[in-house]
Amino acid sequence: MAKVSNNVLVRGLSGKFAGQVVFRQLRDGRTIVAGVPDFRNRVLSRDQKAHHSKFKEGAAYAKDAAKTNPIYAQLAAGTIKTAYNVALADFFHAPVIHAIERSEAGLRIRVSDDVLVTKVSVTVFGSDDNILEKGDAVREGDSEWWVYVSQHAGQVVIEARDLAENVARGEG
Repeated sequence: MAKVSNNVLVRGLSGKFAGQVVFRQLRDGRTIVAGVPDFRNRVLSRDQKAHHSKFKEGAAYAKDAAKTNPIYAQLAAGTIKTAYNVALADFFHAPVIHAIERSEAGLRIRVSDDVLVTKVSVTVFGSDDNILEKGDAVREGDSEWWVYVSQHAGQVVIEARDLAENVARGEG
């Protein structure tokens, strides 16, 4: 695969040429030149088929989300990515729960995502696995920290969600 920048011979070319070479234009003006892929004898494994199915779901999500959630366009601005690319990547990446800190006032939870954490839910269980309380944490300003004021002590289960409705779970 060759990458060509600002060459008068290939500038603006895209598509297949002579059945042997493919030209592709990137948003930053570069041209990618590669051999034509051959998929005739490819046999997909069960995991590959599952990934293709998941990718189709992601593509459907990204097509709509890129138009309806302006944050994807904001994150793509100034890069060679499109809002669609950012939304598709978000579909495949769940939030990450980094820390759960307990204090007398309640809980502090540090959660991050590649785009945006939209909700952090807290469930507190008693020793007999009954739910003692359940509610949503509140973000501390623009930070990755979320705060939940708890009335009970017990086992805590945290669920963090992002725009693509991916869920991360943690216990503390």
